[in-house]
Amino acid sequence: MLVLFWTFFKIGLFTFGGGYSMIPLIHFYAVDKYKWVSEQEFIDIIAIAESTPGPIAINSATYVGYKALGVKGSASATFGVVLPSIIIIIIISAFLMQFKDNQYVEYAFMGIRVGVSVLILNAAVRIYKKVKKNVFAYIIVLFGLLTAYFEFIPIVFVILIAGALGILYYVFLSKEEVNKDA
Repeated sequence: MLVLFWTFFKIGLFTFGGGYSMIPLIHFYAVDKYKWVSEQEFIDIIAIAESTPGPIAINSATYVGYKALGVKGSASATFGVVLPSIIIIIIISAFLMQFKDNQYVEYAFMGIRVGVSVLILNAAVRIYKKVKKNVFAYIIVLFGLLTAYFEFIPIVFVILIAGALGILYYVFLSKEEVNKDA
C-alpha cells in the first residue's frame, strides 16, 4: 500500500497541468513497471475516468489503486495523487501575491504550458496507437479533433456522442466482423 501511495504521490508532485499530463506517468507505473493493470485496462480506465465526474488523475488513481489492492489501495492511490496538489496550493497561496507580477515567473508558466501540451499529446498518441484502426475510428478521431479545435461542442458531449456512435457501429456489424475483431 505504501508503494501505491508513494507512486501516486510522485506522479502528483512531478506533473504539471492536471490529469492529462499525468497519463504517461500513470501508464508507466501502473502498466509497465508494477503491472497493476493491463494495457487494455489502462485504455479503458482513461476512457472511463474522462467520462465520469471528477478529475481524470483522481479517477485513474482510484481505479488503479482498487485493481491493485481493493478499497485500501484505492484510498491510498487517491490520497497519494491529491496530497502534493494540496501542499503546493497551500505554499503557492502563501507566496503568490509576492511574485504574481514577476516576468520570469510568467515566462516559466508559459514554458510549463508548452511542456504540458507535449505530455498531453504524448498520451493521446500512445492511446491512439493501441486503438483498433478502421474507417469508423478515423471518423471519430476527426470528429474529436474538429470539436476540440473549434470548441463548438462541450467535451462531455463529444464523449457521449462518440460512445453512442461506437455502440451503434458495433450493434449493426455482422457477428463475423465482431468476432474477427475480437
